Amino acid sequence: MTKEVSHIADIAAILANEPEVYVVYDKNVAWVADELPLGKARLALETSEETKTLETVARIERWLLENGASRNAFVLAIGGGITTDMAGFAASIYKRGIRYANLPTTLLAQVDAAIGGKTGVNLDGYKNMVGAFRMPEYTFICADVLRTLPLRALRSGLAELLKTFLLADGKAYEEAIGAQNSQALIGRAAKIKEDIVARDPFEQGERAKLNLGHTFGHAIEHEARKRADDLTHGEAVAMGILLAARVGEAIGLSDKGLAERLTADFAHVGLPTQCPYPLEDLLDAMAKDKKALGGGTVKFVIPVRPGVVVFHEMNPYDLHLDTK
Repeated sequence: MTKEVSHIADIAAILANEPEVYVVYDKNVAWVADELPLGKARLALETSEETKTLETVARIERWLLENGASRNAFVLAIGGGITTDMAGFAASIYKRGIRYANLPTTLLAQVDAAIGGKTGVNLDGYKNMVGAFRMPEYTFICADVLRTLPLRALRSGLAELLKTFLLADGKAYEEAIGAQNSQALIGRAAKIKEDIVARDPFEQGERAKLNLGHTFGHAIEHEARKRADDLTHGEAVAMGILLAARVGEAIGLSDKGLAERLTADFAHVGLPTQCPYPLEDLLDAMAKDKKALGGGTVKFVIPVRPGVVVFHEMNPYDLHLDTK
């Protein structure tokens, strides 16, 4: 469950009765781990999409084993979505599953990546191809840990916050375009995702709405990694949402003018709006996306208007769209 806390120290009080806490943290936020006086052992990770692999998960498993972690062990993951994905996956398979909690230190992870129990790693450059559903005991939402986050990272998280409101709360979307970094909006977005996950924990229906922007977005990320381009997940998702809106208008599902409106909104808050790659360079990754249904068909999430989305199944190779 998500749990809002005012200060980092509050988390130590909540976990005080856990006898076996093992802390896995992104070395870039070591200062957060340093403010938490708990843990039988600590493991600092170098985190990137390139290190988000089975090899890193195996390193976490060996570290747990070497430090005597039992079936009663409790992993606390501190960092962004890459850290929480890897540590959560490691917890889900160590001795067939131990408990864990997330302390997300990025806005993106607080409103999306660290909520909902999706864990996993990349495989051969394709995003999150290996993983498991394993719900954390807690996802701590703490504004205190965002104080050192650079503007670009905040904007990247804003893309996922806007995505959440686009699929479930049109009024909150309007507020977010004006307010940007309101802590109340962060809690609101986290609660929306938590509620959706509670109704559909294994993504058999409604939860797939949370993939808005991600079919295009993951393909954009894949292409960026191939070219060694500097692109964040949130930036790719922002472009993906806009492309999904353009597809929606082209096939008559989205309100007319939605793509233009969202483009203006995203530009207003500093998000990128122009995909740098032609559609043909994205098609293979889209067809291999983990959400592909087989037979070349992909379930796209199409925004109709702020607060409303629909599903539409189609073959990405049937798309006729100028992405550049």
